[in-house]
Amino acid sequence: MVNHQIIDDRDTSLTVEDLAVLRANLDEQRLFRQEQLEQISAAATSRADALLQRQASQVEVRVKLAASARMVLADVEAALERMDDGSYGVCHLCRRPIARERLEIVPQARYCARCQQVREAGR
Repeated sequence: MVNHQIIDDRDTSLTVEDLAVLRANLDEQRLFRQEQLEQISAAATSRADALLQRQASQVEVRVKLAASARMVLADVEAALERMDDGSYGVCHLCRRPIARERLEIVPQARYCARCQQVREAGR
């Protein structure tokens, strides 16, 4: 089920405290994804797992999990870079501020709610 709730872009002000909380969230997500990738890699090289790797479905699941983790990790690291360079919280398309509530839900968001909906509708 898809949630089509629109996040209002009215409250866009980010305080120093907001940024600190969002950075901590992003740092936590980065650590989780790095650990996830290490676990996937370790499982793929363990001797007991070598027999399971012969099953195509196991390999496919691992590949998809690793790809997803890498993608989220890249998004998180890009958000941290935007924090460092001062461009965090600004939509990549319309250049308007991204709502604080949206960033609290998806701290690595690159787009405001409206632009995100436009991008998803175009898929």
